[in-house]
Amino acid sequence: MHPEHSSDVLVVGGGIIGLVTAWRAAQHGLATALADPSPGGGAAQVAAGMLAAVTELHYGEETLLGLNLASAARYPDFAAELEEASGQETGYRSCGTLAVALDADDRAHLKELHALQQRCGLGSEWLTGRECRRLEPMLAPGVRGGLRVDGDHQIDPRRLAKALVAACERAGVTVHRTRVDRLAVVRDRAAGAVLADGTELAADQVVLAAGSLSGRLSGVPEEAVPPVRPVKGQVVRLTVPPAYAPFLSRTVRAVVRGSHVYLVPRENGELVVGATSEELGWDTTVTAGGVYQLLRDAHELVPGITELTLTETRAGLRPGSPDNAPLLGPTELPGLMLATGHYRNGVLLTPITGDVLAHTLVTGELPEEARPFTPRRFSPVRQESSA
Repeated sequence: MHPEHSSDVLVVGGGIIGLVTAWRAAQHGLATALADPSPGGGAAQVAAGMLAAVTELHYGEETLLGLNLASAARYPDFAAELEEASGQETGYRSCGTLAVALDADDRAHLKELHALQQRCGLGSEWLTGRECRRLEPMLAPGVRGGLRVDGDHQIDPRRLAKALVAACERAGVTVHRTRVDRLAVVRDRAAGAVLADGTELAADQVVLAAGSLSGRLSGVPEEAVPPVRPVKGQVVRLTVPPAYAPFLSRTVRAVVRGSHVYLVPRENGELVVGATSEELGWDTTVTAGGVYQLLRDAHELVPGITELTLTETRAGLRPGSPDNAPLLGPTELPGLMLATGHYRNGVLLTPITGDVLAHTLVTGELPEEARPFTPRRFSPVRQESSA
């Protein structure tokens, strides 16, 4: 390899996870480079930005809950620091979340979730249907009950991504707006990357943070390839006219006939409705069926949405892992670290991912809170030894 550029750290991927990793690494004094054809793009352009550690709790994910809660607790200070460092707004709102039920089955499901939340020591309050409608008058009359979670907040992922790009540039991160062609491996160690235009980048450490594309980078040895897959999500964006404001004061979510739907109101009048979850490989087409499902379910929840202007439909790919938890830290290939596989929690886990990767890059040690999420938990060597 005859590199044209050299750095302490090279981050492959410029979504919010790659950007926060590069920003934090640079803040720790590491000469940092980032390569991505469109920094700030990716799944963040589609995500709704719910910071929902409590209402997103699923059975069997109690270990992930701890990481989610730790990251959620960091968000107020993280958002304030990022806004100051970048000079950009992030759209962070501590408005809370209301999860509601529309029929008896949904109500039973929500009651079970509430019991799980209570067993985990989480703050959520059960409300009657009338109490839900008192909080959010636009809700359908048939709402049967709900959970009020004041600790589940939101952020605008598009603004977050834009702010992270600016913060990286201000912190001295060298940004290469070109696709990475392959990982460079020298003497069985990650040593940088080769860009699509032939530029060679050398680095002491490489962080692969390319979202759902992380498993497709050429040059990565088989034992270090991250087991991530794309999970399609479709969203629609509506605009609330000033005459209708305030339409919703907080994030509202529900399970409608077994399908999850959420409505996230922005302060600028945008209302994000999402999201489908489809295992369709690399397909990012917006389908009539996906949009219909979202609008149908949202209409049952908040009938007044049919009066709003439809401004955008979009589909994106979440990076899913075998256990729906992220892959953070060193791989079986020396010099290569991962920050991927965040699935539906990428925005929520942005603050803690940046801290974890920066700490590991500086010290060589994965922080204790991140050890359950080491990529080596999927290593064939690890699995054989535990069999």
